[in-house]
Amino acid sequence: MTRGRIRAKLRRSHLYTFGCLKPSTTEEAPHPLQGPGFSRTVYCNQPLLHDKRPLLYCKNDISTTKYNVITFFPKALFEQFRRVANIYFLLAACLSASPISPFSPLSMIAPLAFVVGLSMAKEALEDSRRFVQDVKVNRRKVNRHKGDGIFGPRSWQNIMVGDVVKVNKDQFFPADLLLLSSSYEDGICYVETMNLDGETNLKVKRSLEATMTLDNDEVFKDFTGTIQCEDPNPNLYTFVGNLDYECQIYPLDPSQILLRDSKLRNTDYIYGVAIFTGHDSKVMQNSTKSPSKRSTIEKKMDYIIYTLFTVLILISVISSIGFIFKTKYQAPKWWYLRPDNIEYQYDPNKVGVAGMSHLITALILYGYLIPISLYVSIEVVKVLQATFINQDIQMYDEETGTPADARTSNLNEELGQVDTILSDKTGTLTCNQMDFLKCSIAGTAYGVRSSEIEVAAAKQMASDHEDQESDLSNFPMPKSKARISWDNVRKAEEIELETVVTSKGDEDQKHAIKGFGFEDDRLMNCNWLQEPNADDLLMFFRILAVCHTAIPELNEETGVYTYEAESPDEGAFLVAAREFGFEFCRRTQSSIFIHERFSASRKVVEREYKLLNLLDFTSKRKRMSVIVRDEEGSLFLFCKGADSIIFDRLSKNGKHYLEATTRHLNEYGEAGLRTLALAYRKLDEQEYTAWNNEFQKAKAAVGADRDSMLERVSDMMEKGLILVGATAVEDKLQKGVPQCIDNLAQAGLKIWVLTGDKMETAINIGFACSLLRQGMKQICITTPVSDSVATDVKQGIKDNILNQITNGSQMIKLEKDPHAAFALIIDGKTLTYALEDDMKLLFLGLAVDCASVICCRVSPKQKALVTRLVKQGSGKTTLAIGDGANDVGMIQEADIGVGISGVEGSDG
Repeated sequence: MTRGRIRAKLRRSHLYTFGCLKPSTTEEAPHPLQGPGFSRTVYCNQPLLHDKRPLLYCKNDISTTKYNVITFFPKALFEQFRRVANIYFLLAACLSASPISPFSPLSMIAPLAFVVGLSMAKEALEDSRRFVQDVKVNRRKVNRHKGDGIFGPRSWQNIMVGDVVKVNKDQFFPADLLLLSSSYEDGICYVETMNLDGETNLKVKRSLEATMTLDNDEVFKDFTGTIQCEDPNPNLYTFVGNLDYECQIYPLDPSQILLRDSKLRNTDYIYGVAIFTGHDSKVMQNSTKSPSKRSTIEKKMDYIIYTLFTVLILISVISSIGFIFKTKYQAPKWWYLRPDNIEYQYDPNKVGVAGMSHLITALILYGYLIPISLYVSIEVVKVLQATFINQDIQMYDEETGTPADARTSNLNEELGQVDTILSDKTGTLTCNQMDFLKCSIAGTAYGVRSSEIEVAAAKQMASDHEDQESDLSNFPMPKSKARISWDNVRKAEEIELETVVTSKGDEDQKHAIKGFGFEDDRLMNCNWLQEPNADDLLMFFRILAVCHTAIPELNEETGVYTYEAESPDEGAFLVAAREFGFEFCRRTQSSIFIHERFSASRKVVEREYKLLNLLDFTSKRKRMSVIVRDEEGSLFLFCKGADSIIFDRLSKNGKHYLEATTRHLNEYGEAGLRTLALAYRKLDEQEYTAWNNEFQKAKAAVGADRDSMLERVSDMMEKGLILVGATAVEDKLQKGVPQCIDNLAQAGLKIWVLTGDKMETAINIGFACSLLRQGMKQICITTPVSDSVATDVKQGIKDNILNQITNGSQMIKLEKDPHAAFALIIDGKTLTYALEDDMKLLFLGLAVDCASVICCRVSPKQKALVTRLVKQGSGKTTLAIGDGANDVGMIQEADIGVGISGVEGSDG
C-alpha cells in the first residue's frame, strides 16, 4: 500500500465509535475555569508574550542531574561530610595543625583530601553521564513555526509555551501539546505512551473539529488563539481547559492532549501548540529529584565510628587524668625536667592547661583507632567492583551491543542485602513481542508448540520428581499413585523434549516470522482445506484478517506486508492470518482488501470487504466488531473479544463448539496465554438497515447519555452470535525470567510488579513469569463503580477499600494450610486511596503477608510512592528495575535502582 495521499484521506472517525471520539459542537458548554489551579493562559502562535510577567513560564530544557557548576562543590562537600568518619578526620586534621601535635599536619590532611577528592571525582563522573543524557534530549530537533507559514528545525530546549510545532511520524513530542490537526482529514492520530504508563496499545487522539483544517504549513501564517487551562500537575489522565478560537470557546479534554515523551505512530505528521514545557510537563511533574543514596553498611559504619570515637575519648580522658596526676604530684620531683623552666603543657602549677593539651595530643596519637586507610581501601575497592560489573561478559547483550554500566559504585554492597524487588513489566519482564501460538477452531485444538510456562512447569515437575525419588523408600507409596507420578513426569519430559527439539530444528524458520510461533501442518500451506470443518476454518481466518483497525505497509525489499496495529495482539493476529493464506493488503475509506490463497501454488485472489460499521474495542466493552459486505453481497458481523463477553452473546444455534472451546481456553489460560474468542453473525438486509438508522442517530447525538445510547444500540447487534473458535497469543518473556523469579522466591525475596497495563494483562503475565502460580489464592482490591455525586462518595469508597484490605488480612490469618500462598492484585485508582496516610500501613501489612504483589494501571508517581512506602514501612533494602521514563521515579526512590535497555527505552 502506498503511504501518504491515500492513507491521509482516510477519515478514521468513520471507523471509531467509542473512546475519545465525541462530536464537536459549539453547543457543548465550555469548562468553568475559576479559582486556584486554573490560572494558566497560553497565547497560541505568540510565544514571546510568555516571556513577560505574569506569564513567565519555564523553558523547555530539562535537567535530571544532582549538581551544576555552582552547586557542585558545596553539595558534594556536604555529601562527603555526611559521613561521620570524614568529620572526625577533618577535626583531627585541624588539631594536627596545632604546635602540640605529635605528627606533621600533612600526614593527616593528605589522606583526608585523597578520600574526599576521590569520592567527589567519582560523583562528578557519574553526574556528568546524566548531564550528557540531558543534553542529548534537549538538543533533539522538531519543526517549529518561525512565522509567515514557514516551519524550520529547532532544538527542544528552545521551544516555548505557545509555539506551534510540527511532529513527524515516529518522533517524540517535545512538550505537552494541544493537537490542532493531523495528516488524516478528521484530525485523528495514534500515540504510543509506553514511556509514560508502560502500555503498548496505541492511543487514539483527535483534534477539535474547529482546528482540523489547519493541516498545512501556510495556514499558520495568521493563526492565533487563546487557551485557558489547568496549572501544571502530575495527573497523566486528566486535562481541563478551553480554547478561544475565532470568537468561539471550545472545551478541551485529555483526548486532545499529546504528552511529552510519548511518540507519534501510524500518522505522517501532526500540528500542535505547546501548553506545558520543560519541568511543567506532566511527565516531568511525575519525576523526582536525583536522590543521594547511602548504603546500609555506610550508615552502620557511622554508628561504629560513634562507638569508636566514644572509646577514643574515654581512653584519651583516662590518659589525661593520669597525666594530670603525674604532672601535679610527681613532676616537681623530677629535677632533670628543670621545673623552674618548664613548658606550659608540663607546668604543675597549670594542671588544667596541661591536661587539655595532653587530651588533644592523646586524641591525635590514638586517632589511628579509626583508620582512615580503611576508607581509602573501601573507595578503591568500590571503584574496582564497578569496573568488574561493567566488564561482566554475562551481563553483555550481544543483540544490541550493550554492556552493563554501573553508574554509581556507592551501593555495590547493597546488592547482597535486597529484601524486596519492585519491577516494571513491559520491556523488563517481557519482550513485548506477541506470538500467535495456538488456536481452537470448530472445537478442534491446533498448535503443537508449548508455551514458556508449560516448559517451566514441565521442568518443575521433573525437578520435583528427582527430589522425591531418593525418599521413596522412606515413604511407601501405593503402586497406583507411583504410576500416576511417573506418568506425569514422563509427560512433562515429553513436553520439554518436544520443545527443545522443535526450537533446535526449526530455530531459523521461527525467528524469521516475527509474531508467529504457530506450528501445525494441519493448517499450514492450505492443508486446512482437507479438514472436516473447512467452512468454519475459512470463517475463522477471515475474521482474523478483517476484524481490526490496523494499517498495512509493504516492505519493498521483502515484498511482505507488515502491520501498524493499535496493540501487539492485533498485529500478531494479522501476521497469523497472512501465514494461513489470508493477507490483509489494503485499506480505503470504506473497504478492506484481502489476498486469499486456497492452494499451495501460492495463487492468490483479491477479495474486497465493504466496511460498513466498526464498533471499536474499549476496556468496558472488552470486544470489537465490524460489519462488512462481501463480494457476493452478504452482510456479516465479525466479532472478537473476551470469552466471557462473547459466550454471553451466543445464539442457541451458535453454541455447538462452546464446550470444546471452553475446555481449550482453560488449557490456554493455564499455559499463561492471552486468549480471545471469535464469533460471527450473518445479517438480514432489512434488519441491518433498521439497526443502522438507530446507530447513526445515536452516533450523532449530543449530550451526556451519548455513550450509553451507543452502547445500547451496539448491544442490539452484537447478539445471536455463532462461535467459531478462539486464539491464544503468548507475550514472550525475557530470557530466563521464570527461572530467575523462581530462584529469587526460593531465596526469600519478595517480588512486586508495578505496571501501567490493565489487570487482566498483568495477571496473565504473572502466570507466565511464575509470579502467580496455579493454586495461589488471589486477593483483588478494586474501587467500586459509583455514579453518585454526593459529597461523601469519596469516604464511602475509602471505607469499601478499607473493608477489602481488612478482609484480605483476615483471610490470610484464618488460613489453616501452612503452605498456602497469596497474591495481592490492586489497580491504580484503588492505590490512590490505599497510599493515603490513614490507610497505607494497613495496605503494606497486607502486601507484606502476600507472596506476590501486582499493582496495575499505576502512574509513574504511584510507582515511586509505592517504592517509598515499602522502603520506609518495612525498613528493608529495596531494589527497583525498569526500562522506561515512567520508571525513573521508582528507580530513584528505591535503595538500589537498576535501569535496563528494554523495549520502552533505557534508564539509568
